[in-house]
Amino acid sequence: MKVKIEINRDIGKEEVVAVYRANGWSSADKPDKLLAALRQSDTLVTARIDGKLVGIGNAISDGHLVVYYPHMLVDPEYHGQGIGRKMMASMMSIYKDFHQQMLTSDKNAVGFYQTLGFSRAGSTESMWIYAGQDH
Repeated sequence: MKVKIEINRDIGKEEVVAVYRANGWSSADKPDKLLAALRQSDTLVTARIDGKLVGIGNAISDGHLVVYYPHMLVDPEYHGQGIGRKMMASMMSIYKDFHQQMLTSDKNAVGFYQTLGFSRAGSTESMWIYAGQDH
C-alpha cells in the first residue's frame, strides 16, 4: 500500500465529506462551505491510496510569523499507519521558520501532536465560539 501525500487543492466534495463523516466531524453537514474553506486555505494537504482520499489537512497563515492548523483528518480505517504524521510533516516543513505554529487538539490526539513537537501553550487557555457539536 503506497500513500501519496500532496500539497494541492484537487479535491471533490463527496470524497471530502466521506472523510469528515468517517471522523464524525459536523462540518460534513456544510459541504459547500467546507469545500470552499479548504480550497481557500494557505496550504491544503491530501493523502491518497490508489486514488482514494484517506486524509486531508489544512493550514491558515499570515504568511510570515503565524500558522494555524485547523483540520487534520485521516479515515479511521487507516489510523496508525503514519499517514497523519506524513501529512503534518509536509505542512510543517513549509512553516518551519515561523515564530508560532498553532493548533487545537482533541483530547485523544494530544499525544500524537506532542510527538511532532507541539506542547501545551503555557498558561494560555483555548477559547472559541463554536457552532458544532462534535467537540
